[in-house]
Amino acid sequence: MKKTAVIPCLALCILASGKNLLAQHAAPLKVACISFNELLASMPEVKKADTALEQYRAALQQEYDSYQADYKSQLVTLYSRDTLKYNAAQLDLKRRNLSDLFAKIQGYNQQAGRLIDQKRAALFVPIQQKAQSAIRAVSKDNGFTYVIDKDNLQVYPPSDDILPLVKKRLGLP
Repeated sequence: MKKTAVIPCLALCILASGKNLLAQHAAPLKVACISFNELLASMPEVKKADTALEQYRAALQQEYDSYQADYKSQLVTLYSRDTLKYNAAQLDLKRRNLSDLFAKIQGYNQQAGRLIDQKRAALFVPIQQKAQSAIRAVSKDNGFTYVIDKDNLQVYPPSDDILPLVKKRLGLP
C-alpha cells in the first residue's frame, strides 16, 4: 500500500521539477559578440607590454651574443699557433672550458625561451584579465547570456557587437 502511494508522489515531484527546468530555460537567450584581439590591440597597456617584452628579449639576445663571442674567442685561441706555449694539462683544461661554454650556450637558448614565455605571461595575463572583467561587466549590465569571441568563429548567430561598450567601460577611444 505504501509503495503505491510513493510512486505517484515521485512522479509528481519529477514533473514539477521538470516544469521548473523548462521555465528556467524558456527565458530568451541574449547573445553578443566581441573581437577580443581588437579589444586588446586598442589597449595602451598592450603596447607598453610589447615594448617591455621586446627590451627583455633584446637583453637576453645581447647576453647570448656575449657568450657566442667568448666561445669564438676561446675556439680561436685553442686552435691557433699560440697553443704551443701550453702544456698538455693546460690544453685539456682549455678544451673542457670550451666544451662547458658550448653546453652553457645550448642550455641558454632553452632557458631564454622559458624566460621569455614567463615574462610574456607576467605582462599579458593581467591585461587579458582586465579585458575579460570589462566584458563580463558589460554583458551583465546589458543582460547578455552569452558573449562570443568572433575572432575564433566563422559562423555565429546574429548578435550585438559589444566592443564599443567595453571600450567605453575601459575608457578607450
